[in-house]
Amino acid sequence: MIDTVEALTVRLHDTLVALLTDGPGGAGAGGLHEVIARASALGPDGTWLVAAGHAGLGGLACVRGLPDQAVHHLDAAVTAGYSDCVALHTPPWRALHADPRFRVAYGRMRVTQADFDELLWLHREMNLMASEARTASVDNVGRLDFGVSLLPRVPLPTREPQTAGVLATRVELAAVQTALQQAALKAEFRRSSGNVALDLVDGTWDHDRARRDAWDADDLDARRQRAAEARAFTARPGAGTTLLPCPPPGSITYPA
Repeated sequence: MIDTVEALTVRLHDTLVALLTDGPGGAGAGGLHEVIARASALGPDGTWLVAAGHAGLGGLACVRGLPDQAVHHLDAAVTAGYSDCVALHTPPWRALHADPRFRVAYGRMRVTQADFDELLWLHREMNLMASEARTASVDNVGRLDFGVSLLPRVPLPTREPQTAGVLATRVELAAVQTALQQAALKAEFRRSSGNVALDLVDGTWDHDRARRDAWDADDLDARRQRAAEARAFTARPGAGTTLLPCPPPGSITYPA
């Protein structure tokens, strides 16, 4: 089978979903190495996937307390065009900010103002969806209906970015969306099937209450979907497209 950028993007997405679901101790690192190897064979078209793979491996090394590996993969990611300086302000990476090797690799990164705006939005949306998932899990406790609610997905930006880090972070957001949706769906099926089983066993199920719960859930789902659509990224008029050095390490507040 001949590899394509599209096929390897799906592979990267699925690998990131596995890492988010199973944790850094799972087999996801092997998937990232595979993406790097296969994307390298695609030439310039696959360079951003190489950057994404090395950035992912660097993040895993940070979480595992392996600074030498983290800096090695960061350097390789930057060489391949990685530009997500916002991601390098998450707690695992911040621990390396004083490392001279980190600062050299970070200093080679370039980003445009337009791309930086989107990177901030992408990371903010990851946190917002995680927060919404927690809220939804609480809201669904005690529902007596048999329906299943889905977490909404905000549309991914479609603008043409100037740097590879944006493409990598878009896939990361898509993976976060998928992982959270899968976890929520699994919990919802457990609740729904449990209600069905209790109804069959008990025979005195409060169907009026269940009907009201279903209506309320549908209304809440619709409002969440509208809110997600309203959060879609909008490029700021006049945002620069000239490559510039990234803001200094420690100067970016990771979006909550």
